[in-house]
Amino acid sequence: MNFIYRGITLIILITIIGLSLSKTLVHILTESWWFNAVGFAEVFWTRLTWQILIWVVTFVFYILFLWVNHRLAMHYTRHRSFQFFEDSELAIHANKFANILALVLIIVVALGTATASVPTWETILKYLHSTNFDSRDPIFQRDISFYVFQLPLYWGIWNWLLFLFVWGLTVSLLVYILKGSFTPRQSRHTLNGKVKTHLSLLVAGIIGLIAVDFWLKRYNLLYSPSGVVFGAGYTDVHARLFAYRIISTLALVVAVLFVFSSWRKAPALPVQGIAVLFVITLVLINGIYPWFVQQFIVEPNELAKEKPYIANNIKFTQNAYHLNDVQRQNYAGESQLNRQALQSNQATINNIRLWDYRPLLSTYRQIQEIRLYYRFRDVDVDRYTLNGNYQQVMLSGRELAYSQLPEEARTWVNQRLKFTHGYGLVMSPVNQVTANGLPELYIKDIPPVSKVNLQVSQPAIYYGEETDNYIFTGTKTKEFDYPFGDGNAFTTYNGKGGVRLPSIWHRLAYAYDLGSLQILISNYFNDQSRIHYYRKIQERVDRVAPFLQFDSDPYLAVINGKLQWIVDAYTVSDRYPYSKPVAQTKNATEIFKGGNTQKFLPSNINYIRNSVKVLVDAYDGTMRFFVIDETDPLLSTYRKIFPHLFEPNAAISPEVKAHFRYPLDLFKIQAQMYLSYHMSDPEVFYNREDLWRFPMQVYEGNEQIMQPYYVIMRLPGEAKEGFILILPFTPVNKDNMIAWMAARSNGKDYGKLLLYEFPKQKLVFGPRQIEARIDQEPLISQQFTLWSQAGSKVIRGDLLVIPIEGSLLYVEPVYLRAEQSELPQLKRVIVAYDQDVVMEETLEKSLMTIFGGLQVEKGVPTQMTREVSNLAKNAMETYQKAQEALRQGNWAEYGRYQQNLEEILQKLNQGSQR
Repeated sequence: MNFIYRGITLIILITIIGLSLSKTLVHILTESWWFNAVGFAEVFWTRLTWQILIWVVTFVFYILFLWVNHRLAMHYTRHRSFQFFEDSELAIHANKFANILALVLIIVVALGTATASVPTWETILKYLHSTNFDSRDPIFQRDISFYVFQLPLYWGIWNWLLFLFVWGLTVSLLVYILKGSFTPRQSRHTLNGKVKTHLSLLVAGIIGLIAVDFWLKRYNLLYSPSGVVFGAGYTDVHARLFAYRIISTLALVVAVLFVFSSWRKAPALPVQGIAVLFVITLVLINGIYPWFVQQFIVEPNELAKEKPYIANNIKFTQNAYHLNDVQRQNYAGESQLNRQALQSNQATINNIRLWDYRPLLSTYRQIQEIRLYYRFRDVDVDRYTLNGNYQQVMLSGRELAYSQLPEEARTWVNQRLKFTHGYGLVMSPVNQVTANGLPELYIKDIPPVSKVNLQVSQPAIYYGEETDNYIFTGTKTKEFDYPFGDGNAFTTYNGKGGVRLPSIWHRLAYAYDLGSLQILISNYFNDQSRIHYYRKIQERVDRVAPFLQFDSDPYLAVINGKLQWIVDAYTVSDRYPYSKPVAQTKNATEIFKGGNTQKFLPSNINYIRNSVKVLVDAYDGTMRFFVIDETDPLLSTYRKIFPHLFEPNAAISPEVKAHFRYPLDLFKIQAQMYLSYHMSDPEVFYNREDLWRFPMQVYEGNEQIMQPYYVIMRLPGEAKEGFILILPFTPVNKDNMIAWMAARSNGKDYGKLLLYEFPKQKLVFGPRQIEARIDQEPLISQQFTLWSQAGSKVIRGDLLVIPIEGSLLYVEPVYLRAEQSELPQLKRVIVAYDQDVVMEETLEKSLMTIFGGLQVEKGVPTQMTREVSNLAKNAMETYQKAQEALRQGNWAEYGRYQQNLEEILQKLNQGSQR
């Protein structure tokens, strides 16, 4: 009977364990199918193998170590009984009961520790495949790779061992205490025989780890946040470093004394050693001595003492954020623009972004979502050569939003089999407006209709930013493709995306993994069916490469007729010596709020590189990880770990490379750091005499921090225009502009940062000052008031600062939106230059108001040039008369002059087309 009882118990135990592990095992199976389908099985098996190995080694080692300590304690006290079982009938079962409880506790501890150790697979593999940075820290003269790849593993091992010894001591002490090994009748501090030896060795191990802790803490001084700057300062190097060495040495001596005392009759010497260590060393050497150095040596001569350490902080922070090679130039900020200068920079003028992405997104949704189940998530900015013109455009993918279907239509068949994908996109130039104040659409409607030489051959979007549910394709029912006339068009997926379901066993596995019985019992499946999951772009790429950080804004591009998502990926670290984390900079939370950029803040990132760009096909989900920065040591290490994950830079086609842009998140981080770290002189940095900040601007009546923006422009001294990301800077507590930064996105110059600094002895208007001047302009404020009184919402878009020919042009679009409508219309364009602030219906009219009519080339006057010149002169005179009538409130005269001006402009336009 006893044998049968044990057998039944074993079967029940195995069943319980099997059921508890089945979900995990089935999930691992489906994950392996997915990784194999996307072509990255090597990544999956490398990670899984090391995760299992770490888990097993930790679990077995903890079980053995803790169980051996428990058994030793039980053995050394075998002649004693547990006190709470004394004089009880259960006394004969006490040891068995104690062993069961101890085993349960040990298993729980081992399981928890093993599970917590699994994420260290990355730390271990980076240690085994480390790459030198070829740069050494200034204090210990170690290569940066030691801090990035090796030190984290040493700390991980230290924590692993400390936890092991503490639990070993806990398990042993529980036995000794419960069996009465410590009693008031015994001599104080006295332990008998092998019990003392056992505990002394465990305590010696813990104290030895304390010695290692203080030895490793020496390197952590390079991340000290307590000094004048981030990193080791004078007190750290000359006081705390010495203190850590002394404490580490004394702790090691005490650990050795504990080992030797295990064979002595009394442990008095180690106890005194602990007192010396923690009272004298910690208080005097680690507390009073650094305080004394700081108060009486450093603070009276702080700049002189801290200057070399400030220089270290500046140098290493600039290196960590790739700010060490910013090209700095002076920018005159003169008021020397004229019409001829604008004509020579026509490509820049033609690409001034009049459409702010926020009102444009509302407009897209109103005029191009077509059906309630489609949704434009956001608006992307890119550049294309269309009909021979290199120009900036804005575009958005029309994704499927299943949650917007009526409740009665949300069936399992519709969600999983029918409504599977979005369709097409909308694209418009940044600077063109229809007569109704709406964007001029280059690509629109369903199926996509293109007005330019850019065709979309595969418009279906199975993978995007809204695709957060799993679907099935290749089933016996056709998928909804797009609305067509009074009915719908249907299709059958023929791409290579998704995981095939060739058998009932595959469906059974997914039914169990996803918790859906319909997957198993539905009759719609056949051997050609596929399941698509991890369809959300950022989730998809993160699943393959969780060790990379991804930009908050994947953007859509039309490449060779296909819709492709481009995602910027970053290698990051929080272990770069002397480099200040971006999270510890002023206003970081405010600047990086929203989106994935916030992920950089809690992790104390202090090193970043945009080393990888990921291309994801919107139709089949194919992912390609392209190497952008071949020199990044972190990426080199990942390439050693996963040799087939990344494709070299040479594998990038020109069509794909043409749409690479400098990432917005990286630029914001670099700009945030550069607010302080443009100061390379330690004395200037110490005095904080040249701190900058992001400018402020007004949007919908609220003041907010200006964000970087993309423009096509010709930089000073350049021969042709490029696609550039720019951001102005203003001094702290001042509103005038002090500099502007640009990041290139074109060709061989991709990734280069430039800084243009304005003369400090003259006033260059900043965005907030221009906004104030706009508010103070009577005609503009009156017009805003009239619109508001008529029931329209006035929306002032982004204020753009456009550098041209050493001067600055400020442009702000103005939109109108009815109070009960979500359809903003572009109604006016404000242009500010020098002392002029004007608002007209178009950018060209505003520029004409400030800079006059069109300039003609010098030469022999012809009948046409004389006619154009006369018309331009008449236009200016008519405009000035209209403005005078407007100032006097004579609306009838103003309307008549405006009509005359329109007729003159039409004649001018006809003349220019001859």
